[in-house]
Amino acid sequence: MTPLFTPEPVELNRKLPLWYQVTQSLRASILGRPPQAPDRLPPEDQLAGHYGVSVLTMRQALKELETEGLISRHRRRGTFIEPDARRARPVRLLGSVDTIVAQQSGEPTTLLGHGPEPVPVELAEYFPGQREAVAYRRLRRDRESGEPTNWAVNLIRADVAERVDAEDLRRGRPMTKVLRDGVGVRISRITDTVEARLADPQTARLLDVPLLSPILHYTGVTYDGEGRVVDVVRIHYRGDRFAFSVTLENVAD
Repeated sequence: MTPLFTPEPVELNRKLPLWYQVTQSLRASILGRPPQAPDRLPPEDQLAGHYGVSVLTMRQALKELETEGLISRHRRRGTFIEPDARRARPVRLLGSVDTIVAQQSGEPTTLLGHGPEPVPVELAEYFPGQREAVAYRRLRRDRESGEPTNWAVNLIRADVAERVDAEDLRRGRPMTKVLRDGVGVRISRITDTVEARLADPQTARLLDVPLLSPILHYTGVTYDGEGRVVDVVRIHYRGDRFAFSVTLENVAD
């Protein structure tokens, strides 16, 4: 018997269109599947039971994925994941500034704009006594396809931003590298937070994804040698292109 690919279970919100939620969940499961996962999906009625929806709702979700080119449907043979459906790339949290710089490098970057902005209330703790910081907004694209992969907002302490050369960012250099090598900031540590969110209108427009589709939201706080915050970056990753991965080494049994 041919093995079947079983998508991740999901709890649906009855206040949102069910077909839309099923489409998003199934898309994320397909793009995040392991390398050796089967390429054949269960029949419509089994998938409908898996998600707790009607066959008509399941059929609408599958039609959407077929239109996107992620699956193909063959009468009497079944539904199959297309071989070239991309798998998600991991967002890895590693242990040194050098590895963070290496991970940020390599993607074509567009500087969307920069200038002083009020510090958001939720970030005020990182900028004590400062009403404003300098924001740098950037959009990154996949080098091969040109598809947007993530967009970021860096809030830089005003006295540090005076020494940031925006041309370095336009040339695609990571902000961490610009601060360390261009400005001369001695970076002591970076703290990372990753959480799942739904795409707001701005993120949906910039990343070319449907409104309310899943994204990975990363917040990184960079401290200088004196323990002061230099940079707070918030990066919005497309949920269908990235997965979250953490590597722990030298962990005792």
